[in-house]
Parts: sequence; structure tokens; C-alpha cells
Amino acid sequence: MVRRAHRPEQKQPQQGVLPFRQHGGRRPGAGRKPKGEKAGIGHRPRPALASRFPAHVTMKMLQRLPRLRSRAEYRVLLACFANGCDRYGFRLTHYAVLNDHLHLLVEAGNRGSLARGVKGLAIRIAKALNKLWQRRGTVFADRYHDRILKTPREVRNALRYVLGNGKKHAAEGREVAVPQAIDTFTSAPWFDGFRETIVVRGIAAMPRPVTAAHTWMLTIGWRRHGLLSVHDLPATA
Repeated sequence: MVRRAHRPEQKQPQQGVLPFRQHGGRRPGAGRKPKGEKAGIGHRPRPALASRFPAHVTMKMLQRLPRLRSRAEYRVLLACFANGCDRYGFRLTHYAVLNDHLHLLVEAGNRGSLARGVKGLAIRIAKALNKLWQRRGTVFADRYHDRILKTPREVRNALRYVLGNGKKHAAEGREVAVPQAIDTFTSAPWFDGFRETIVVRGIAAMPRPVTAAHTWMLTIGWRRHGLLSVHDLPATA
């Protein structure tokens, strides 16, 4: 009698146990990469914006670009501000130009209007600066940062911060010079909320780079906490 060799039972393949890499779930290094050398503003949904609230917007430039606080660069920025300060419900009311970033106080009808206005202004500035610098490519480092200002005191603090930021940097020795009573790389020459009387020669011949505010916060509300002084400096964060 011939006995057949015993064969081990073959295991049936099971579905879903193969060690294939899955596409779902959190993975190290996943997600959209920042434009700059390190991560900047997160891509979480931004809070809703009501038309009665102004916003403080910060736009950072890429590293190793020419400084913005130079005569040619500032002339380009002034033209961009003048052409883009009041479009489609977006209003640029105050600004400050630092060497590598911009501070803006703006108004908008809603979140979408704010996003379109800032994006349009960023595109306008990037094209103009690239033409000046004879280069191509990205100019702004990452998404803009914005903070909604919901009280008159917040608005006053933001005004003091934007108009006095350059003077604060100069006082700290941070490669910024402000020899005048006001920082002329800001909208201070067009600001009517100083306690002191300011006269800027030649301003009448310049295109106005900002538009008048419409919100109660930026017209009347902040003044209830007192006008600003040209000697005011932003508080240390």
C-alpha cells in the first residue's frame, strides 16, 4: 500500500492584510509645503468677518529680497496702494512698510471680500516689484496673517502699532531709520488722528495711497480712548 505524502493545508488569502501603504490618515511630512524656508501661517479655516470690524493684516516677504524701505521700492508700493486701496468692497485705510513685511489696516464687507482684496493687492505688488528688480517668481513668503479688531481699544492699539512700528524698530537698532517726527514709510502723513499738528511738504502732489475708513471703529470709536501722539511707540509684545 502506497501512502501519499502529507501536504500542509494551504492558507486561503485574506483580504485587506497586504502591507500596502494606505493613503488615508496623518503621515509625517504630509500636507501643503510652505513657500518660505519654514512653516508660516497655518491653513486652518479663518474666522468669519463682519463688515463692522476692521482687520490688521501682515504680509511677509521672502528672505534675501531687496529692502522695501528704499526710495524706488517705496515709490512702487505707493502706486500699488493708490490703485488697489478701494476695490470691490475692500478698503486699505492705513499701512506701514518695513524692510521685509507690510502691516495693513483694512476694511471689508466679509471674509471673501477681504481675501480677494488682499490677494489682488499682493499680486499687484509682486508684479510691480519683480519688474523693478528684473526678476520673476514669488515675492510673498506665505499666507497673510490677519486679526479681526472687535473693540475700539483694539483698533487704537492697532493704529499705534502700525504707525509707530518703524520708530520702535529704530529705537531698538533694528536696521530702520526714522529721522522725522513721523514715519514717512507709513500712512502717517495722511492720518488725522494725531494730537500734534503735522505738516508734510509735497503731500498734496502725491496720489493718496489709502482710502477713507467707513466703519465706526476706525472713524469714531477708537478716538474715545484718546488721540495718538507722534511720540507714541507700540507696547512690547
